[in-house]
Amino acid sequence: MVSRRSTQPRLLKKPPRSFFLFGPRGVGKSTWLSQVLPHARRFDLLDSRLFLELTGRPDRLESMVGNARRGSWVCIDEVQRVPVLLNEAHRLIESRGWHFALSGSSARKLRRGGTNLLGGRAITRLLEPFVSPELGDRFDLDAAIQWGQLPLVALDSRARADVLESYVHTYLKEEVREEGLIRRVEPFIRFLEIAGLLNGEQVVASNVARDAAVPRSSVDVYFSILEDTLLCHRLPAFVPRARVREQAHSKLYWFDPGVARAAAGLLGDAVDATWRGRALETLVFHELRVHNHVSGKRRKMAFYRTRQGAEIDFVVQTAAGTGSERPSIVCIEVKHATRWDDRWEKPMRELASSGAVRMKRMFGVYRGAEVLVREGVEVLPVREFLRRLHAGQVF
Repeated sequence: MVSRRSTQPRLLKKPPRSFFLFGPRGVGKSTWLSQVLPHARRFDLLDSRLFLELTGRPDRLESMVGNARRGSWVCIDEVQRVPVLLNEAHRLIESRGWHFALSGSSARKLRRGGTNLLGGRAITRLLEPFVSPELGDRFDLDAAIQWGQLPLVALDSRARADVLESYVHTYLKEEVREEGLIRRVEPFIRFLEIAGLLNGEQVVASNVARDAAVPRSSVDVYFSILEDTLLCHRLPAFVPRARVREQAHSKLYWFDPGVARAAAGLLGDAVDATWRGRALETLVFHELRVHNHVSGKRRKMAFYRTRQGAEIDFVVQTAAGTGSERPSIVCIEVKHATRWDDRWEKPMRELASSGAVRMKRMFGVYRGAEVLVREGVEVLPVREFLRRLHAGQVF
């Protein structure tokens, strides 16, 4: 299994200068760094001996690297465990001309420690679970919806439930308890299960606080932990200049549908139609985010929902509205169905005709096999949509 992971190509490309590589645990950050920087000097701060040595003497880093030439690469894994090392990295970038690749699962501890993330001398890159073109023929849509696309899950189906259950417990132990992100673990565990159940839904923090039996202020902290550790992403409501009142609450999506299912405590239950629908949305959102990042397009994404409940799953803003100019958008509606219903197109068509936006493209994504073109709405099977997305043909 290790050898299979080591040869799996990723879409993310190595930057030409020093960079932070952030991503949730288990997505293959160390493996990717080994692929793109095979000759770099490496330091893994999960090594207890190295962790203790550099915590007490961060200035030892220079002598450990040795007489590397200018332009040489140095990789530090789990850099958030010793934030003071960023001062050394900063100095060595300036004095020795070395490039640093600094990986971690969160910038939260770095920011909390008052570090400045190298004052702009390092750019940021994100690595997430596999996307469909990285897996190629190994991409299994049904498995991705049910189990997600973490490398250990996508490349080895023998113990997927055990891997996902262990993932959540490991996260609680290593990311939350050991790094002191919260005072008590038990309320956070109750919150985590509710957050898993909320995958793909709008979040009302007061309701979460009531259901988890924790203070509202704690809920805000807990959600910020999930976002800072890149386990969850908020999708805001799109607000066009239209004469309707939009809902302000954002949607919550986990970074991986399998991890969401594990957090919700549903690994032993059959996956029902509602969960499959949310999981497919989660998968599409994941692929949208990865394409947006690796392509460098940096488009804003949102969802659209009126007070009457009409909804569009994803709105990608391809050009901002400034002054009298309307924003340009691409709309995407996702359905876990094998037959397309033209009623699902109505919210997109109404928004297009509202005069509040410039509608560039409208897509329907479904589990059927036919490609349909319906008066401006392109209805595509999931695989075909993902192929066009990563080919740059969606936005």
